[in-house]
Amino acid sequence: MPNVISKIDNQVLTITINRPDKLNALNQATLGELNDIISQAKTDPDTAAIIITGSGEKAFVAGADISELATTDAMTGMQFASFGQAVFNHIENCGKPVIAAVNGFALGGGCELAMACHLRIASDNAQFGQPEIKLGVIPGFGGTQRLTRLVGKGKSMEMNLLGGMVSAEQAEKIGLANQVVTQEELLPTANKIAQQLANSAPIAVSMTIDAINKGLECSLPDALDYEVKAFGICCASEDKNEGTSAFLEKRKAEFKGK
Repeated sequence: MPNVISKIDNQVLTITINRPDKLNALNQATLGELNDIISQAKTDPDTAAIIITGSGEKAFVAGADISELATTDAMTGMQFASFGQAVFNHIENCGKPVIAAVNGFALGGGCELAMACHLRIASDNAQFGQPEIKLGVIPGFGGTQRLTRLVGKGKSMEMNLLGGMVSAEQAEKIGLANQVVTQEELLPTANKIAQQLANSAPIAVSMTIDAINKGLECSLPDALDYEVKAFGICCASEDKNEGTSAFLEKRKAEFKGK
């Protein structure tokens, strides 16, 4: 694929948005390629965890491709936003843990892509922002919604209305980034976390992601009820038997995803 590179090593799939001349900006073609790779990874038994990053040292993803955005009208704009949301929803709900290794600018669609991932590890030169208002539009790939859920209404209003950027350190303080490391440590750190997730019980990992995502969309009693059901599914798995046996026998568990 011309715009997205993927490679797998030890059950960790690394996806790199590869448009360095455009600061890895997202256009329709790039979103389509990303969606195809996630679709394959979702059902690939050799993929247990995913890392998404950008090529080069300047940008994770600097936003949507402005040259493509400039040609939209009401209908094509809605289609573009709907497609972007569908791709990011696919990432958020793919059932496998996805880590954003944010290696620079994560603006507009790049910030929205990072927020669709389950964990965000940022290099110390990373900057996050939703600057769409400066172009006369609003975020279309989930920026008004996921940002609010991550950092709260007040900070989301500030970032979306003023269109400024926050540093990696600020992003960690407000809950937008989980961890900040040096540029040199970024991919090794992301790989270490991904490997830990890859070695965990796949059903429990998937159920945890699912319970958190679904719980945000319903009342607390309904969310707790869903958690009970997810807990029951895990208890019926071979992995639960292996995990509890390994603990009692003081050995490392070998999970099979069954």
